[in-house]
Amino acid sequence: MSHPAAWPLLVEVLRAPQRVRTLDAAGWDLLLRQAGHADLSATLGILLDEAGLLDAVPAAPREHLAWAAVLLARHRRALHFEIAQIRRALDGLGLPLLLLKGAAYVMAGLPPAAGRMFSDVDILVPKERLPEVEAALLMHGWAGTHQDAYDQRYYRDWMHELPPMEHVRRGNTIDVHHAILPETARVRPDPALLRADAVRIGGAGAGASVTDAGLWTLAPHDMVLHSAVHLFSEGEWHHGLRDLLDIHRLLQHFGAAPGFWEGLVARAVRLQLARPLFYALRYGVRLLGTPVPAAVLAEAHTAGSPGRPLLALMDALFLRALQPPHPSCAGRLAPAALNALYLRGNWLRMPPPMLARHLFHKAFISPRQPQEPPQLV
Repeated sequence: MSHPAAWPLLVEVLRAPQRVRTLDAAGWDLLLRQAGHADLSATLGILLDEAGLLDAVPAAPREHLAWAAVLLARHRRALHFEIAQIRRALDGLGLPLLLLKGAAYVMAGLPPAAGRMFSDVDILVPKERLPEVEAALLMHGWAGTHQDAYDQRYYRDWMHELPPMEHVRRGNTIDVHHAILPETARVRPDPALLRADAVRIGGAGAGASVTDAGLWTLAPHDMVLHSAVHLFSEGEWHHGLRDLLDIHRLLQHFGAAPGFWEGLVARAVRLQLARPLFYALRYGVRLLGTPVPAAVLAEAHTAGSPGRPLLALMDALFLRALQPPHPSCAGRLAPAALNALYLRGNWLRMPPPMLARHLFHKAFISPRQPQEPPQLV
């Protein structure tokens, strides 16, 4: 899968946008379908516009991309409104609104925001402040989901976040995190380190007081590492290519800053995230041509490679899972790879006895229990 001939069309275009000049009608149809399944339709339109290639897009595909841009603009308006409402709800708690993932990219104006669509807003707060944050959100119309007693325990005792909260009128979801990996995970990066180095959007740099009002994001190293651990430890593989593209663009952007590359692997080691960083760099280079300095690749390999036999297996799994989730990209072994990575993701989150109990409960007990609608407390 490392040879260009084996790459899906969408990956070829992400690597070299000029590829679209060679497409016929069938090629455009395939490209748009792959992009749609990967949640990259709006991103594709922006990429072609930035490359000055819209003149190479036939009328029908151009109309498709234009509609994706309309949906993106509506998404952006809704996101800005939703974040304003969250700030209003949490006003007075003396906490920064520390955004994660997609919301952080958009509000900070970072390159991964280009075309990025997502369904919820993720924030990071200190664990000891969770009750206050939850109460404030409840008072402003958000209601907890996953009311089943097992799910409540799963989130509150074992995971790194509250059960997702959905607004009763708007239907928008907020995920309140207190860490970036579960309490039961094999590695647990210290969230205090992430909060201490947070960066205020619009001016203040790392090390500024995070009790200040306003919007905040993780520091550049930590933003890359969070994206890497989210992709390679949690494994939402229907968004795998999109999330790898996020990392690719973050590295292109932050890599231009002095000192970024020199400190990246050291920060990963300190946060116990050398392995997901190694995977992020390896597959970013192989699939998207991410410009990573050779010295950094070697340092990441030393710090985070799993060893040759296991790496061969992970290559076979990840290089299948990171394809666009479209039938044209699904080889015979793709379902087995995705199932194996699903089990791996759970294995990384829980010790074996808990994992066995959890999978049994979700497979045989939860489906039999009636789901109650969310209720305000």
